[in-house]
Amino acid sequence: MNTADAKRVLETALICSHQPIQPRELRVLFDDALGVDTIKTLLEELQLEWTQRGVELVQVASGWRFQSRPEMREYLDRLNPEKPPKYTRAAMETLAIIAYRQPVTRGDLEDIRGVTINSLVLKQLEDRGWVEVIGHRETVGRPALFATTRQFLDDLGLASLDQLPVYDTAQAQANAFAQLNDHDDSAQLSIEDASAEATASENDNRPHDA
Repeated sequence: MNTADAKRVLETALICSHQPIQPRELRVLFDDALGVDTIKTLLEELQLEWTQRGVELVQVASGWRFQSRPEMREYLDRLNPEKPPKYTRAAMETLAIIAYRQPVTRGDLEDIRGVTINSLVLKQLEDRGWVEVIGHRETVGRPALFATTRQFLDDLGLASLDQLPVYDTAQAQANAFAQLNDHDDSAQLSIEDASAEATASENDNRPHDA
């Protein structure tokens, strides 16, 4: 099979898949005749070939997938104008703390936010698939340790936590994740959009010269 045919097979498999796929899983398409490194190279070439289209090929935590570009979102939203229930600001602030400080206990969250964390907030984040318990701290009561999931990274369009934007304040971090309220399950949040909006919001809250 030549390179063009191999890329066509990969392209078709990823477009038809409802979930991201890892390169090692894509080997089965070629009866393991192609190695993981070769498949990664072909995926990177495909990524470039789709650069000028409304759909892009991206690598996220769970693998590779095709998704709509952020600038297409306003048009796609017209096909599905109904919005899902929004999460509270408290939930988004809690999510931001977990993302940037993980693993953390409920006590850690309450110390950082300075208020009691409602159990419903953590349950909402767990039910959405953004947060999970990964263990227990070896201290009195063995409190649960919370961390973000691969689904969280997938919804942000990130391959790893290292790609989270760096902010100087917890407020800016929370502003970035507040955007998750504006997107349904079929849309993917652009981390570039999150960074820009969080920075803009942070600047708006700073004092200005008279």
